[in-house]
Amino acid sequence: MFSRTLKIAVPFVWFGMVLAISFMEAPLKFQAPGITIPLGLGIGRLVFFTLNKMEIVCALMLLFAFIRTRPNPRTMLVTFGLAFVILLLETVWLLPVLDARAELVIAGTASPFSNSHVVYIVLTRSS
Repeated sequence: MFSRTLKIAVPFVWFGMVLAISFMEAPLKFQAPGITIPLGLGIGRLVFFTLNKMEIVCALMLLFAFIRTRPNPRTMLVTFGLAFVILLLETVWLLPVLDARAELVIAGTASPFSNSHVVYIVLTRSS
């Protein structure tokens, strides 16, 4: 029973965290009085690092729930596999790229445009 509840609750919690942070907190913090670009980026780096760790916890909880309820292998592969691949891409490739770009912006040496954020938005909407 608990595992079935996890399979339902964890995706909602995970999706809620991603929506709240990616599409509300991130852009709104730059509208707060006194927040500079370097300060906002520093806060963002910390928040997205923590979000990524929480996403990993959610993925592990979801994997645990799937293993305990033993769904058919195709259901598990499609449902969990897609989310896991996206999370893996974000963790090992995209977030380090965004972090490095934030460091360049803070240092004042970044190029004017990067499509890394667009890739992040596409990946978060896909998971």
